Amino acid sequence: MEDIEIYRTQLSVLQRENEELKKRCGYLTDFVENGSLPFRWVDGQGLITWANNAELDLLGYSSEEYIGKKMSDLHAEIHVFEDIIQKLRDNQQILNYPAKLIHKDGSIRHVLINSSVYRENGQFIHTRCFTRDITDKVLQRNHNQSYNLKLQESEARLRLAINSTDLGTWDWNRKQKIIYWSRECRNILGLSPRDRLSFKEFLDCIHPEDRPDIDQRIQDLVNSSEDGHFDMTFRIYRINNHECRWLRAQGTVFIDADNTLNRFLGTMLDVTKSKESQEQHARLAAIVESSDDAIVSKTLEGIVTTWNDSAERLFGYSAKEIIGKSILQIIPADRKTEEEDILLQLRQGESVKHFETVRVNKSGEFIDVSLTISPLLDSDGHIIGISKIARDITERKEGDKRKNDFISLVSHELKTPLTSILLYTQLLDKKIVQAQYEELSQLSRRVELHAKRMNNLLADYLNLSRIEQGKAELNLMHFDLADLIKEVVSDAELFESHHRFIIKGEQELQVYADRDKICQVLTNLISNAVKYSPAGGDILITYTIDSRQASIRVSDQGIGISKKDQENLFQRFYRVKDQRSKNVSGFGIGLYLVAEILRLHGRQILIDSKIGKGSTFSFTLDVADT
Repeated sequence: MEDIEIYRTQLSVLQRENEELKKRCGYLTDFVENGSLPFRWVDGQGLITWANNAELDLLGYSSEEYIGKKMSDLHAEIHVFEDIIQKLRDNQQILNYPAKLIHKDGSIRHVLINSSVYRENGQFIHTRCFTRDITDKVLQRNHNQSYNLKLQESEARLRLAINSTDLGTWDWNRKQKIIYWSRECRNILGLSPRDRLSFKEFLDCIHPEDRPDIDQRIQDLVNSSEDGHFDMTFRIYRINNHECRWLRAQGTVFIDADNTLNRFLGTMLDVTKSKESQEQHARLAAIVESSDDAIVSKTLEGIVTTWNDSAERLFGYSAKEIIGKSILQIIPADRKTEEEDILLQLRQGESVKHFETVRVNKSGEFIDVSLTISPLLDSDGHIIGISKIARDITERKEGDKRKNDFISLVSHELKTPLTSILLYTQLLDKKIVQAQYEELSQLSRRVELHAKRMNNLLADYLNLSRIEQGKAELNLMHFDLADLIKEVVSDAELFESHHRFIIKGEQELQVYADRDKICQVLTNLISNAVKYSPAGGDILITYTIDSRQASIRVSDQGIGISKKDQENLFQRFYRVKDQRSKNVSGFGIGLYLVAEILRLHGRQILIDSKIGKGSTFSFTLDVADT
């Protein structure tokens, strides 16, 4: 019985110890299951077999999503996982091993891994792996490293900028009466390493025209009662050679509580080359904008990048309308291939000079232009764009056409009297052979008249050339205007049988002018009256005296001239474009010469005309003093 009691007592003790052990295991299980330290088991194949809540929270998974997942899928760096597994298989313990795990949302968690292997009978059962999250610390450390690196880079860039730009620094402490000039500042100011320069002496080196602005700016900063920034560009004379240079000074002014300047420090940079470059650029820009030629630049793809005022006047597009658009807008459809040909020449290093072509303006009108085209090169000599200068040669082209027409008409006009002279000369020979002497005088007179007509034409051409060259001169004299009118009318009567010439005026009227040139004026006016009166009629020439002025009028009963044509009638080579006058001969210099000859006399030609009613041309001359 005693043994039974002992056995019962021991059994009771064992039962209490077993209950206590169960409680302690429960506490341990709960501690691991719900503890704050992430913990997991991974088998020999790398599969997760168990994980506590902290582990699941660390990587954002539920138990169902996490258990059975391959650990290799969670490691951001697969070689790290392989290294850990290999060490564990070799019975090595893993202590604070740094690794990166992938969160469910794709972000990275930086961790330290501590792990060992649970084995049974020497067999690998699973790892016992504790994970400590150090993500915040790593990120903070990386941030600090990045900040320090950026700070070092900024300091390096600042040093490089100072060294590469010759940026000088200076510091003036007014109270301590100390001024520091850096080596770069001394080079800029022309100071040797031993030279001293006070702030007042520095101010005295500033160009007199710029000094008032500097003084005013400093005074404004002092009056503001606050620390302020100073940034000004001005001229200064260097100490060693008195050379004038442009400087840009930037700095900060420190003001004491009593509104006195305490300290002034900043930087200094010689910007002479930049200033000169800006001035040169401004001059070039002014030249481009004021040029009478259209100056345009474009990319290699033909996109317009600059467009001056003359380009706007010539082509009708404003800079706002055309910049950023294709240059093809002003190139006619049949000339678009010119752009490729021009680009080919430029790529071969050639410029295109005085290339004459046609362009079209905004209104659709075609314009004759002369192009000078040059490549725009970068610092390496590569073509990055194209510059074009377009000159309007429409007037010159029209002038060339008028010149060709003029030559053609001159040939025709000279051929007519020459043909007549040859004809009458042949008739003279024939009459002489036939001894018909009574007709010889008349034939001889006609030869003389045609020769005069040819001489008058040549005189017109010669006077036209002299007037345009500014070499026309007057041979002023006293002569009888009445005799000159009769002479001109007499010659005209021999050529015209459909018109009656009527002269009305004084028997004698002395004027003071160039007789030969006034003869040309009258000849052209009477010839013009005959031409524009193809049906015949009266040609009336009147001359009167009024207030010491001789007034001369030539009137016809012809087709008349419209108001529009009257505005341009006295321009060179102008001819009336009218169905009724299409058969009228001439090349448009007769009335131009009339106007120019009278202008040389200080006079002008006037016209009074109505369509179908005829025309009257009039002018005045000085009456000769008795």
